[in-house]
Amino acid sequence: MIGHSTPHKVVVIGGGYAGTLAANRLRTRPDVEVTLVNPRPEFVERIRLHQFVARTGDATIDYRALLGEGVRLVVDSATRIDTAARTVRLASGGALDYDYVVYAVGSTAATPSSVPGAAEFAFDIAELESAQRLRARLDELPPQAPVTVVGGGLTGVETAAELAERGRPVTLVCGRTLAPYLSARGRRYVARWLTRHGVAVLEAVQVTEVRPDTITLSDGSARPSELTVWTAGFGVPELAAASGLRTDVLGRLLTDETLTSVDDDRIVAAGDAAAPSGHPLRMSGYAAGPLGAQAADTVLSRIAGTEPALIDLAFTGACVSLGRRAGVRQLARRDDTAVDLYIGGRMGALIKEVTCRFVVAKRIRGEARKPGSMSWPKGGPRPAARAVAS
Repeated sequence: MIGHSTPHKVVVIGGGYAGTLAANRLRTRPDVEVTLVNPRPEFVERIRLHQFVARTGDATIDYRALLGEGVRLVVDSATRIDTAARTVRLASGGALDYDYVVYAVGSTAATPSSVPGAAEFAFDIAELESAQRLRARLDELPPQAPVTVVGGGLTGVETAAELAERGRPVTLVCGRTLAPYLSARGRRYVARWLTRHGVAVLEAVQVTEVRPDTITLSDGSARPSELTVWTAGFGVPELAAASGLRTDVLGRLLTDETLTSVDDDRIVAAGDAAAPSGHPLRMSGYAAGPLGAQAADTVLSRIAGTEPALIDLAFTGACVSLGRRAGVRQLARRDDTAVDLYIGGRMGALIKEVTCRFVVAKRIRGEARKPGSMSWPKGGPRPAARAVAS
């Protein structure tokens, strides 16, 4: 019978998709004391931030509606993991003792310092606070003020589409290719939708300078831009490196295939900030939930004295919204390579919306109601295959 006299203290750093799910799942054992550290008192639906910016939807949920009974929420920021003392240092000056840490700090924007003016004048949409600043700036602009979205990935496409459907004149600067994750047919569908809605799509060109009212492109041309939104690329918080833990080039925590830090077996990573075998999975909401569950299971296995399971996550594709009435559900192989099959239009939009709701209602709230209940597709890529994909 499991004893309750000396609870195992687990601190989950980061209350995004991976961290919140991990915190709920850790309650599988009644002798685990779970503390979730997050800088905000509300959960942020990051996959809805483009809606928040365009005022077509909300992107926050009260944690009381998501966290299972017994999970303690500490609204603060972790500044250092002291592995020798087994404490998490907080920005407020406090500290939390731990037996295990789930490192789920997520990802942030990556505005390049090599592009003059980008850090000063471009806005990003990676976090709630930056989305709030972007929305406030958008509200100040007249409806016909030219807007530029930099980055042709799924975040850039969704942001450009959401603003264009609201009547904003938008230019989407893709760098190389529009929506490179999608199949050729999927990309053509997205390109047609954007064109119909007045979005100027610029491929094979990059932004070389950002000014308050213009951008300069790599072909030497300049375009008016009263608002520039930078969605090209993501970074991660520097907490792992600041704590003396080894990271990859981007700053993700280096782990083995059980998501355990290569430096400390009491620290387990999840979500965008994990780099298993140095070959991370694609940063995505899709992967965050299963990686959060995997991290929780690894901690529970170590508490029980059993061997943790290896990562096993098969991908099925991706969803991208095109405003509120259209979208694309791109199908993919288990190794996350797209196949030449997609679902578009209203059905694509419906699938995207159902997927967004599923993540919260079935995965996170499901673990709050019944810890350990979540399952996910298996048979995904091993380290060598992930290395080829990346």
